[in-house]
Amino acid sequence: MDTIFALATARGKAGVAIVRISGASAPSAAAALCGKLPEVRGVRTLRNADGAALDEALVLNFDEGKSFTGEPVVEFQVHGSLAVIDAVTGALSKLEGLRMAEPGEFTRRALENDRLDLAQVEGLADLIEAETEVQRAQAYRVLSGELGTKAEAWRKALVRAVALLEATIDFVDEDVPVDVSPEVLELIDGVLASLEREKAGVGIAERIREGFEVAIVGPPNVGKSTLLNALAGREAAITSEVAGTTRDVIEVRMDLGGLPVTVLDTAGLREAEDKIEEIGIRRALERARGADLRVFLTAGDGADLGLDPVTDDIVVSGKADLGVNGFGVSGLTGYGVGELVGRIQKALENRASNAGTAIRARHASAISRACDGLVAARTQISFGAERSELAAEELWSAIRALDSLVGRVDVENVLDEIFASFCLGK
Repeated sequence: MDTIFALATARGKAGVAIVRISGASAPSAAAALCGKLPEVRGVRTLRNADGAALDEALVLNFDEGKSFTGEPVVEFQVHGSLAVIDAVTGALSKLEGLRMAEPGEFTRRALENDRLDLAQVEGLADLIEAETEVQRAQAYRVLSGELGTKAEAWRKALVRAVALLEATIDFVDEDVPVDVSPEVLELIDGVLASLEREKAGVGIAERIREGFEVAIVGPPNVGKSTLLNALAGREAAITSEVAGTTRDVIEVRMDLGGLPVTVLDTAGLREAEDKIEEIGIRRALERARGADLRVFLTAGDGADLGLDPVTDDIVVSGKADLGVNGFGVSGLTGYGVGELVGRIQKALENRASNAGTAIRARHASAISRACDGLVAARTQISFGAERSELAAEELWSAIRALDSLVGRVDVENVLDEIFASFCLGK
């Protein structure tokens, strides 16, 4: 396998930049620039093939099996100027047997060398992309191996169930229980219940990864755009006394108590007066129906908006600076905005609390296949001992589904998509 190198930190001016080398030839390649390698770490002068000094670097030496990739790895911590980075990577590129790493190749080698499972790789990708505290915490749980630990426990229980069934098939004359179905069913039911709980949390976990959508809906000229601007802290939407100013959906991304939230300002809902407004209203209704939460800003006249609040949706009077009974907000003065933000945050936090460790559609698919296998195995067991062989096969199908969850099988078809999101140094 080739020895690879790449800049592991962001390109640009910084106090320190890290250049990473990984592969069997990493120690000799690094020594070509810094001379004798330190046993673990040490400061060395890096020089090019002509002997010209490039920089003073802290050199870190990782033995095989003790690095991120599992291979011999050497890291140069150099001064973070573009000139130094280019000089060091340029000198490495001229060494025989070295090449620039492809995006995600360091992490791919960590997977291939059993330093990470596939779910941990996905967690690392999410951690790199995390923008809010809740996203960071969720990604770190997966990176730390929590999902893999659960998958291993599920697998262990199902292998035990298979062993009991196969004992009755292959060793019928031996001293084995006559009826193993009670223990097998107990194992199946325990794993199935755990999988169902995990699957139920995938949707919310995906929303944490991608961001919740909160739509502000209501009739024209009720203060929706002004409220959006107040939430955003800037002029994100055009405001006017003329009804129907907003013709398209305007989006503002924000961090709400650690949750990633996109707030949507939609066109005023009423009978359209022209084709353009009609398109805007249709889009507003589509986005509002698909949003995770809706804030109904009302004028207090009971107008039919063609859309009714559902559980957790928030109904509030707009333009509270002009006077209002009950809960109201004014984007113009800020009145009630803090309380509204608190209500939105509480509603979304309640949903986020139901997130599981499985965080992607791929995870949900694998868990669903495992559940299907367990239900089928249970059905076969209900027909009696003569169906034990079929029940065992269904359990093996569930085990294979769980193996795909962490990348033991069926891994190649998802790797390219996953690693496409990584930078060169990862």
